[in-house]
Amino acid sequence: MRAAVLHEIGQEKLEVHDDVEAVGFGPGKVRVRVRATGLCHSDLSAMSGVLPQPAPFVPGHEGAGEILEVGEGVRHLKAGDRVVLCWLPACGACPACKRGQTQLCLAGFMNAGTPNFKRTSGDVFGFAGTGTFAEEVVVDAGCAVPIPEDVPFDIAALIGCGVTTGLGAALNTADVQAGSSVAVIGCGGVGISAVQGARLKGAAEIVAVDPVASRRESALRFGATKAVSPDELAEAKQRVTGGEGFDYVFEVVGRSATARTAYENTRRGGTLVVVGAGAMDDFLQLNMFELFFDEKRILPSMYGGGDVLRSYERAIALWRAGRIDLAGLITHRVQLAEINEALDQMRTGTALRTCIEI
Repeated sequence: MRAAVLHEIGQEKLEVHDDVEAVGFGPGKVRVRVRATGLCHSDLSAMSGVLPQPAPFVPGHEGAGEILEVGEGVRHLKAGDRVVLCWLPACGACPACKRGQTQLCLAGFMNAGTPNFKRTSGDVFGFAGTGTFAEEVVVDAGCAVPIPEDVPFDIAALIGCGVTTGLGAALNTADVQAGSSVAVIGCGGVGISAVQGARLKGAAEIVAVDPVASRRESALRFGATKAVSPDELAEAKQRVTGGEGFDYVFEVVGRSATARTAYENTRRGGTLVVVGAGAMDDFLQLNMFELFFDEKRILPSMYGGGDVLRSYERAIALWRAGRIDLAGLITHRVQLAEINEALDQMRTGTALRTCIEI
């Protein structure tokens, strides 16, 4: 089968091979035919080494498709079922799951260290234990979540990561209050989803911050009340909050520099929500006096900060009701053979989300 492979960390382009085999099928596993997958910035971060991932590997973790085959012991799925792939499944038995913090379950991370593809040249890993830039993937049955017949594969793929992450940051982690002021720094697919979440919660002012003009224009269509470049943020803070700072600031870039900017633009007693996935050697510096004196809450948000399955269901319900726009997030479409075009679209910021049709 075909799959896009990164051979060495640091390479900027993927190679599409037709000699890749999805391996590991057996009890408790399912084989999935991938139909659509989104390109998330985390895929680029894994390729560059910002996020740890063994190589060679097949990127992609935001996908949807249909079940081809189920292994022994799998009762809730059958061949032909439509599913969204969950890269962080909950085991249901660990302390985090028992506390109701299923997004902190580590069971899914264990899959990332086991190859789930192979070529004649050797083993190939799947990013985050999945690897959706492939025609087929073998995953634990818990990674395949059934979706209703009326949800298209491309919409389901977005729900598998970006939408759940951004919406959840606003709805679960921050619990944005009606009438509040919000700034979102970084307005790709995840940031735009945070904008939509803040709008759903009734935020009075939502300022979208991004260096790319097309993304700023998109943010306005999705519910932002203002859209500014990073060097215009100070002026927006003055105009919207009288210089006090925003009630909520979402950092959706994953860099200490933007997190520091987010902190400085959060009002005293306000909330900074860290959504972006950054590098282990990129440190955010805060002094002890400001932590004490400003009483700002710093809330990291992992995969939307809530139960993933419930978040999927909520996103589908909101989409059906027309309360959120998911189709509009897909600004570009490519075939698997054109995967490197999708990478360029993400790097230049011309795409909110590129859908790779497989």
